[in-house]
Amino acid sequence: MKITVIGAGNVGATCANVIAEKELANEVVLIDIKDGLSEGKSLDMWQTAPINLYDSRIVGYTNDYSKTAGSSVVVITSGLPRKPGMSRDDLIATNAGIVKSVTDNVIAHSPDAIIIVVSNPLDVMTYVAYLTAKVDSRKVFGMAGILDTARYRAFLAEALNVSPKDIQAMLLGGHGDTMVPLPRYTTVSGIPVTELIDADKLDAIIERTKKGGGELVNLMGTSAWYAPGAAAAQMVEAIVRDQKRIFPCCALLNGEYGLNNIYLGVPVKLGKNGIEQIIELQLNADEKKLLTESAAAVKEVMDVYDAMVNSATA
Repeated sequence: MKITVIGAGNVGATCANVIAEKELANEVVLIDIKDGLSEGKSLDMWQTAPINLYDSRIVGYTNDYSKTAGSSVVVITSGLPRKPGMSRDDLIATNAGIVKSVTDNVIAHSPDAIIIVVSNPLDVMTYVAYLTAKVDSRKVFGMAGILDTARYRAFLAEALNVSPKDIQAMLLGGHGDTMVPLPRYTTVSGIPVTELIDADKLDAIIERTKKGGGELVNLMGTSAWYAPGAAAAQMVEAIVRDQKRIFPCCALLNGEYGLNNIYLGVPVKLGKNGIEQIIELQLNADEKKLLTESAAAVKEVMDVYDAMVNSATA
């Protein structure tokens, strides 16, 4: 089995490294447009194999998509990272062009591949990849919710002084400030989190989660990479091992949650066929309102992209 990661920046390299260490494929291919970057990083990672004891072969190439042929799963991380003061929406024009070009190359060499998008702005870039790939939407989806819930669970574990292994959580909506964490679906070893933490502290954690990416950008001057890379690799694992994991992912909705033709974060079942089921939660009035607001914010940016495409073809 072959798995390809497009983009050898921090997120892509971290993702490829985790995939190799978990031995999810015989070959892990790393592709980047910058000469020598993917070759160097893949060589460095391969030299950890005798230390970390794995057999997956990691290889890197500069812009040579022929080497990706026959990939079962492709992770797209290509694009510009956010800089301080830059919103995800600011990235749309440049990154849409990059994601479209990458997706064209991916489909040309691996027409049956499942595509996981990590590029920002996440919801819209997943939409771009779907329109470009022209395949079943169950095979093109985005990584966001796993990262967002990981941040949420990490903050809760810290506040409660418990193991993050025991915390389960779910959230909906767009990737960014309009995401919708769901305290009603958050538990610690089955115990509702609302029984273990004060409401004001929980609200503060939710707000911190919504701004989790921005917090790291402000601290480091660039986007996060360890958690995003690991989150994308977890999705790859669920697919190649047909685990039927329930994860929040950016999926195309056609009627679910009363929404149509929009990529948005919802709980899905991930297995060998990609998204095998979209799970509709029974939301209360407040949760529905927040999801509707999040969807409107995402749709606004999707409309910007559609307008760009229509303008270019007019």
